[in-house]
Amino acid sequence: MAKFRTSHRRKNAAGGTIVRIGFFALIVIVFLFSFKKFSELTGGDPEPVIPDYENLEAFPVDSIFFLPSVKCGEIVTHRYYALSYCEEHELAEWVAYELLGDRLRQPWVRRTNNFREDPKIKTGTSDSGDFRGPEFDRGHLVPAADMAFNDTAMSQTFFMSNISPQRSGFNKGVWRELEELTRDWAKKYDHLYVVSGPVFTSRSTRQLGKNEVSVPDAFYKVLLDLTEPELKGIAFLIPNKTTDVPLEEFATSIDSVESVTGIDFFYNLLDPRLEKALESRFDTDLWPTNPKKYRVRVNSWNRQ
Repeated sequence: MAKFRTSHRRKNAAGGTIVRIGFFALIVIVFLFSFKKFSELTGGDPEPVIPDYENLEAFPVDSIFFLPSVKCGEIVTHRYYALSYCEEHELAEWVAYELLGDRLRQPWVRRTNNFREDPKIKTGTSDSGDFRGPEFDRGHLVPAADMAFNDTAMSQTFFMSNISPQRSGFNKGVWRELEELTRDWAKKYDHLYVVSGPVFTSRSTRQLGKNEVSVPDAFYKVLLDLTEPELKGIAFLIPNKTTDVPLEEFATSIDSVESVTGIDFFYNLLDPRLEKALESRFDTDLWPTNPKKYRVRVNSWNRQ
């Protein structure tokens, strides 16, 4: 049974004598409170699970258990995803959201392509003019197709806070393959926690446009499946360039991406022992790729 971290702690009773009726009332109150919290976390199911957040904007940031740590950013919530925006790079350092199989199986709404500044970023974001030219695409961190189940979800993926400079062959090639496989895995496993973001490894960083948007050296995607009985995690760390290398060659542990980025991904979601077990290892057999998709990427997508 998965053990999840909780911010609630039971305090020791103060000293002194408690009369029998008062003691009984205290027990009743504690029982009702515990049952309420248990029901909130489990939805009445005997298996403890973290709830689906139907609208992240309705929750205080510190109560959204699956958000990573912040290194340089300002946390902003939209309805179906959250991000930490790093003014230094004019990019999100991470985006985090739940990817649900039930949502992915719904009919897709029409893609909007309404790229626009994010009104929630106080310091302002990049704009489409920063991405002029054929070398870089306006690459999504939260894919539009992951949020195609309703108009609001789709539209909010086009905030520029969710966009990063991705080389065209990367965005249309290996990153697309990973995005499509991630949706396949979410349909198979029902519920994934997803975190994506940029990686900077060079001493000097290229910048684009009047807003000086930093060009990442690589991108990561971290996936966590907490559906019983087979809990598992995996991460992908991929250079920001066209590649014919099979996707599984970029697979790694969540711990490895944490070492590269300095971000702690699921510290507030998991019991420490479970966190260590899931983040220190990965098994690509549990995250099957698709040879046909790989061939299409190499023979078609990489050449667009």
